[in-house]
Amino acid sequence: MRPFRAGFLAATAVTVLGALTGRQRLQWVAKPLMMPLLAADIATSTADIAPRDRTLLLGSLGAATVGDVLLIEPDDDRRLVAGASSFAVMQTGYAALWWRQGARPHASVAVPRVLAWAGAAALLRAKAPALAVPLSAYGATLGSAAVLASDPALAPDADNVAGLNVPNADPRSRIGVGALLFTISDGLIVVRRLFARGQRSRRVVEAIILATYGGAQFLLADPAAHTRDRAARLREC
Repeated sequence: MRPFRAGFLAATAVTVLGALTGRQRLQWVAKPLMMPLLAADIATSTADIAPRDRTLLLGSLGAATVGDVLLIEPDDDRRLVAGASSFAVMQTGYAALWWRQGARPHASVAVPRVLAWAGAAALLRAKAPALAVPLSAYGATLGSAAVLASDPALAPDADNVAGLNVPNADPRSRIGVGALLFTISDGLIVVRRLFARGQRSRRVVEAIILATYGGAQFLLADPAAHTRDRAARLREC
């Protein structure tokens, strides 16, 4: 494994440990390093990534870094809204990247995600109306990126089950799983905010949020999934 990606896994593990044990100082040390380590891996990768695609990847990870720092204190609603805004920029960057690589929305993929988004938005309106508009707006960018990430055209050699590409040897086939992990992570943020009451349960849910988030970014920011030859072949299909 390349050293910067290994460093990312180590930083993620420390971040998750900090959340699980309530040692926020560990998060302040490790969490801001996660996305810069992935960005360093992309910047130094020898993979043949188109310059604009590399820029989109690096810009998305930069926005995610801002969001990561803001969400180190997840119980502060103002920081939660600001963090969601940063991640909306990131999701928009990812969506633009996959659109450039030939992904397009399909009803079979989009409908379940639209229904999930509508359900989450209704829940927020009922339980936390002050957060409903900004988090629902972020959810729209998350859903748009997830729909493109699951387009079968991104991984033409992979099976597609229930609107999700099944991972195989092609790194591009794992992008859909990465987007799904991101959706789970963000969905758990809502669950934690609305339903987790005890300190222990909040710590456990936060640790799961961070673990699924780290797994998502590990898959989405893999340089091998964005090489120019794969993208060119997809555009020719």
